[in-house]
Amino acid sequence: ALMIATTVSEDFLGTFQRNWPLMLFVVVSVISVSTLCGWLITRTGILPGTTAIWGSSAGAASTMMMMAEAYGADARLVAFMQYLRVVFVASLATLVAHVGGHGGAAMPPHAWFEPVPLPPLVLMLAVGILSGLAGQKLRIPAGAFLVPFALAAVLNASGNVIIELPQWLLVIAFTLLGWNIGLGFTRAILLHARRALLPTVLSIVALISFSGLLAGLLVLMLGIDPLTAYLSTSPGGLDSIAVIAASSNVDVAFVMALQTARLIMVTLFGPSLARFVANRA
Repeated sequence: ALMIATTVSEDFLGTFQRNWPLMLFVVVSVISVSTLCGWLITRTGILPGTTAIWGSSAGAASTMMMMAEAYGADARLVAFMQYLRVVFVASLATLVAHVGGHGGAAMPPHAWFEPVPLPPLVLMLAVGILSGLAGQKLRIPAGAFLVPFALAAVLNASGNVIIELPQWLLVIAFTLLGWNIGLGFTRAILLHARRALLPTVLSIVALISFSGLLAGLLVLMLGIDPLTAYLSTSPGGLDSIAVIAASSNVDVAFVMALQTARLIMVTLFGPSLARFVANRA
């Protein structure tokens, strides 16, 4: 969250203000198609109850899992569907970035352990840890990411605080993020989800394909590069997409503006939308 906040400047909000009608259309379209996929799977009867509705929701995996359990759905299957989509999206986004030749420049060996001023580093780590804990304590959806990101972004954009993070710390953070996603696939979840594998994969492929079409629309309408457009419309895994964007030669402000807008929309309206569709499925 602190790393992504370093990319936030006046361009971040300006990007959204200049293109908000198209961005809003993209966000609503991704949420609508993900909901449609969940409704179709529910109608087949392959998954019990309303599990597919929550599992197909585009983003805010932890929120969807909590809401699903409260609604009587199978939280294990919801976790499987959500985490599997994150893996698909992050893997494909990484592949697209590599094949497209937009990868970031190689980091020289000495840059890994370059000296960083200690007081600013300690201050930003304290801000990140305390605000992340506050986000979890206040039960804010995705609060462990959004609260530190918002606070550090405001500080960075103001120009009064300069965020400097050493490369070795970023590598540790990226590793922990990967472990967190991978460890979500426990043996119990995989055994329980065997029957749901095929429809889940098909829905993920359909959603990613539709997001690719939206990316093409952004390229045509705004003239941005294809990788920026693809990362902007990728359905889910804000933190993983943020890491890929930060290490690629893309417009990070545009990617984060669209991804953050979608996460906020899903957080605010996703549970109500899922309940609405579930009641009619």
